[in-house]
Order: sequence, then structure tokens, then C-alpha cells
Amino acid sequence: MNNDTIFALSSGHGKSGVAVIRISGDNLRNIFSKFINKSEFAPRHAYFCNLTDTAGDLIDQCLAIYFSAPHSFTGTDIIELHTHGAPATINAVFEYLATLGMRMATPGEFSRRAFYNNKMDLADVDGLAALLDAQTDIQRKHALKSMLGRDSEIYSTWRNQMVEISAYAAAILDYSSDDLPANIGETIHARTEKLYNEIDTALNNYRTSRAIRGGINVALVGETNVGKSSIFNYLAGQNRAIVSDIAGTTRDVVSINLDIDGYLINLSDTAGLRETDDKIESIGIERTKSEIENADIVLRIYSPSSSEWVSQMQRGSSNEIIIINKSDLLSKSELCTLSSANYLCISAKTGNGMDKFTNELRAKIHEIMAGAENTLTINARTKSLLESARDELGMALSATDNYDIFAEHTRRAADAIGKILGTITATEVLDKTFGQLCLGK
Repeated sequence: MNNDTIFALSSGHGKSGVAVIRISGDNLRNIFSKFINKSEFAPRHAYFCNLTDTAGDLIDQCLAIYFSAPHSFTGTDIIELHTHGAPATINAVFEYLATLGMRMATPGEFSRRAFYNNKMDLADVDGLAALLDAQTDIQRKHALKSMLGRDSEIYSTWRNQMVEISAYAAAILDYSSDDLPANIGETIHARTEKLYNEIDTALNNYRTSRAIRGGINVALVGETNVGKSSIFNYLAGQNRAIVSDIAGTTRDVVSINLDIDGYLINLSDTAGLRETDDKIESIGIERTKSEIENADIVLRIYSPSSSEWVSQMQRGSSNEIIIINKSDLLSKSELCTLSSANYLCISAKTGNGMDKFTNELRAKIHEIMAGAENTLTINARTKSLLESARDELGMALSATDNYDIFAEHTRRAADAIGKILGTITATEVLDKTFGQLCLGK
């Protein structure tokens, strides 16, 4: 890690009332003293100052706060300048800081310093990245738990147990049974199996973790002209998709992000499924099929005249809600005939049945996300390492009484968890982890 003095905008870009510019480096007391024009000052106190450039011209009136090492986010000295948020003001401050020998931070460089100074591990960094990306309250709460050490505690416990198990397995080879705890072989096998099951459960919850961070994918699918776009617009609360009686109006995937009960929903209106010679529409239909494959929930829409919904209902896919739209075209007797607990009969045009439909969608979302608050924050990096740890534990269990192999596989499992935490890591792992953060972090 280099000791350059770095700076970055920690608040959002664009016009704002206040901008927060963060500076990190060693021995920043003299620079802070220069900023506030005071020789004596207290850390963590806000000082009003006239920030001037090297020529003595006023850049801005701002608040300045000094955080002394190691009691700061990075573990180094940190200065925060709370300036006015005009882009011209921010640029002028940046130019001034550059004249003092400072440089612009790279993405995630502040957090990288915090990692090297033992202020956070890589699991905490993953939680921070998730928190910065949070768009809903559920995402915020889940990411905050991860950033504050919930995931790190679980990973550390697993790793410590693996190290201990590996040590006992090696000891069985070097010590007599009288020098070891009773039934140590059976004990470490049982403990290894328990760890295997815990990690396997965490991996089985990856879909839930992905849905929390990336959103729940909900796809509206069906034949042409069944009213998918009308339902999409109803859920979106705005006319985002074109509605027409002409079949094949929607030729591409139209998407919008929604907040439903605190969960991020990625709602997609797709091209109608039908045989067509239109090349553009065919591309849209292929994209529809891709949306179905990636969907957590499929809203399969039919018209009352279609017979397809009967066979679909009988197949009973667990992630689908079957909907018969355009009930306003039916008589009361026809509605009674169609009445069933296995599908919903609605009219996006009149609003009939839409409350029941949205309640059903909410129930399906909560079903998918049941227990989500206790899931680990798993991304592609941690998923791969968890799979490695689980597989190594599986091979240890397969070794049965060959404790030399048993010890080696449990050690490798511990190494995989160590890479999640950053206690064992490689440069490319660090670059990928910190690269997901913004400049001011």
C-alpha cells in the first residue's frame, strides 16, 4: 500500500447544497492547520474556515473536520471538507489540493486503506458495496448487517473451526490416542459434516441473496395481444409500454424497477410469444425466452379465449402466477365458469381483480424472500469460494479414516474462507473487490 495523500468526492456528483471532499494520508495535522488558520484544534470537531488557494484567493467558505489516525475510516489521518456543492467549487478545491502534492483517489482506494489497516475485512467491504448500491429499505438493512460484521463473524467462526479440525486430523497421525480427546475421529467427522451442511445451506440461499441485492426478476409473458403491457403499466403506475390492439406491438423487453414492500423488483414486459417471420419480432421473442429463464417470478398472461392456460395451470410451476386478463369482455356466467383458486381472472382495463392480483404477487415475493434477513451477502466472488470450501469439506469426509488427506482438505477449505475475509488473498481478488466501490470509498 502506498502512502500518497489522496482525495475524492465522497458525496454525490452534480449540483447540491453541500459536497463532502475526503482526504486521506499520513500526518495531515499541518495541512489541516493551514486550512483553518489555527495552530491548535481538536480532532472530530467542525471548524468554519475560509479556504484559500496558493495565491490567497478565496475558494469557498466551508466546514473542515480532522480525524486523527488510527481513529478514522481508513486508519490514516483523514480530513473532510464540507464545501458548497457547485461543480465549479468542487473542481477549484480539487485543483488546489493537487497543488499541495495530493492526487485523486482510485475507485475503492479509501476502503483498501481501511482493509490494510485492519479497519475492515473483505466481507465488510462487500457489505459496504451492497449498502452503496441499496435502493430499497430491505437492501439497506441487509447490507448494513453485512458491513457491520455479521457475515465476517460467520466466516471467521467457520474458518477457525476448519483450522482446528485440520489440526486435530494431523494430530491423529502424530500422537497416540491416549494423548488426544476421546473419540476425536468421530468428533471431527461430525463437526466437518455440520460445516458442510451450513455452507451448503448458505449456497442454496444464494438466489435469495442475489434477489436482495440485484432485485427480484418478474417477467410478464404470454401470447400477443393478451394485455401484458396494460398490466405492466398498471404495476408501474405510468404508461411505459405501448398499448395497442395490434398484435406484436411489444417487440423488445421493456423494464422498470419497482419498490414493493421494501424489495427491489425488476419488472419486465416481454414480446408476445407466437410464430412470426418478422426478424425484429423474432429477436424480441428470443429475449422473452431468456427473461423467462432468468425470472424469479413469471406472470403468465392469457386471454379468456385461449385454451393454453388450462394446460399451463395443470403443469403448476411454483414460480408462476397464471392470469386470465380481459375479464371485462366476459358475462357474469362466464366469469363464474372461469372462477378458480389456481389462477386469477382480472381486467387491467377496468381494474377488476387487480387488488387480488397485486396481493398474490406480494405473497409470492414474500415466499421467495422468507428468511432473507438471515442470509449472507453472497456475490459471485464469495459464491465461488464458498463452493470451493464446501467441495473441500466433501472430499475430507470422503477420505474417512485417511487423516492425512482429511487434514489437507479441511486446510484448503479454511484457505477458501480466508480468501473471502482477505486473510489469504491475491492482488486480483483485491482489485475486483475494491473496484466495485466509488471514488470516495
